[in-house]
Amino acid sequence: MIEETSPQNIDRRIQMAVEAFRFLKNTTIHERAEFMNAVADQIEALGEELLTVAHSETSLPLARLTGEKARTTGQWRSYAKAVAAGIYTEARIDLPQPEKQKGDIRKYNVGIGPVVIFGASNFPFAFSTAGGDTASAIGAGCPVIIKAHPAHPQTSQIMADAITTVVSAFGWPEGIFSHITGTSYEIGAYLTQHPDIRAIAFTGSFNGGKALFDIASRRENPVPVFAEMGSINPVFAFQQLLETKAETLAKEYSTSLTLGVGQFCTNPGVLIALRGKPLDRFINTLKAEIQKIAPANMLHKGIFENFEKNKNIALKQPDVEIIASGHTEAEGIVGNASVIKTNAETFLNNPVLSEEVFGPFGIVVVCETEEELMEIARQLKGQLTITIAATNEDVRDNSTLINVLKDKCGRLLFNGMPTGVEVVYGMQHGGPFPSTTDSRFTSVGPDAVKRFVRPISFQNWPDEFLPKELKNENPLQINRMVDGTMNSESLKLQTT
Repeated sequence: MIEETSPQNIDRRIQMAVEAFRFLKNTTIHERAEFMNAVADQIEALGEELLTVAHSETSLPLARLTGEKARTTGQWRSYAKAVAAGIYTEARIDLPQPEKQKGDIRKYNVGIGPVVIFGASNFPFAFSTAGGDTASAIGAGCPVIIKAHPAHPQTSQIMADAITTVVSAFGWPEGIFSHITGTSYEIGAYLTQHPDIRAIAFTGSFNGGKALFDIASRRENPVPVFAEMGSINPVFAFQQLLETKAETLAKEYSTSLTLGVGQFCTNPGVLIALRGKPLDRFINTLKAEIQKIAPANMLHKGIFENFEKNKNIALKQPDVEIIASGHTEAEGIVGNASVIKTNAETFLNNPVLSEEVFGPFGIVVVCETEEELMEIARQLKGQLTITIAATNEDVRDNSTLINVLKDKCGRLLFNGMPTGVEVVYGMQHGGPFPSTTDSRFTSVGPDAVKRFVRPISFQNWPDEFLPKELKNENPLQINRMVDGTMNSESLKLQTT
């Protein structure tokens, strides 16, 4: 049974985080990076127990968990490297120009304060207790209070212990990192509305993320909620590509749709194309591929029940036809893959079909005209990803539609499938609402640190009192923009 953390204990933990924030404000980017690398080392050193426990709690294969563990340590290290390079300080220096009566103005980014992070269920390592949200917040200089996901409590505790071990080894305040457990909605609401919390990070359902966003916006001092809430991640398949690669695309789509039993926020839940023989070939191959999919358990009972409920709602809609279904004889919390087909008019006029079904479920939308393709593009809500399955000629022929789609997503793919999110600087894992609550930011890649900093400007301050990031001598040796030019040089100025 999962222990419910009491409000009194939460208050104590938040007060510890407030005190720890005072400490973090006096740490350098190099010290925080050293801490982050030590956390990566500690997680890497965790033995078979971590994988075995996570496997028992999530049903995820050991090979997948092994890879996710490596991704998690890689996140901590790559974010540490970015923090140490001073990228997110964004130091700006405009030197005085007395002849123009302009003063000395300098600006850089600092951590915003204690951050509450809600662990995700589908990535027990990389998006949960010791995931990228935690790494990026600490890199920004913010204490973290993690609300552990109840689907994998033991896994969460092991990862929490790894971080607290490093906190202790560094002699840093205990409030740098706190681990909160519980299953009640009230705990999440209490954390979100606490006046000393300065930001929220969440990965999960739309209902959960939107509820936190609403609570935070009603606070006397509203704070940002960086909620990643999923999407249907449409694939637009164009004619010339289908004519030459319909079967190949069907196999790629089937693999992506059912990867990890469909439990990825970037799962391509809808494929849209023009009616014709190439699309018929795609559908016939897709049917055969889906029927091959071996049954597998979903992450937990709650996800399975929601999947079955939402899938059955979609199946009961008028003017839909089942293309294929997987192993219907499977029992337990097995996610049975299914794909349906409908026409553009039905899809456009039935909002149920545009809602995410989290699991191995897809919809093929058959359009009669290019005008229907355009109408669907215009009506789409915000998405994490949109995929263009096309030849170069297809892109030239559909440039207007593709320009519409650019406004609808955070990541626009040219062929390939959206599952598989690279942890790199160029990744944008966040899109227009309702896929996320703030499309300006990413939750994957080093740029995730940007969510948890704010700028502060210093005007006409003596050099000795400036933060190291802005001092004339540039003791941290970071790149800074000085009078509009980026460099890492020290400034040879007379100090006062």
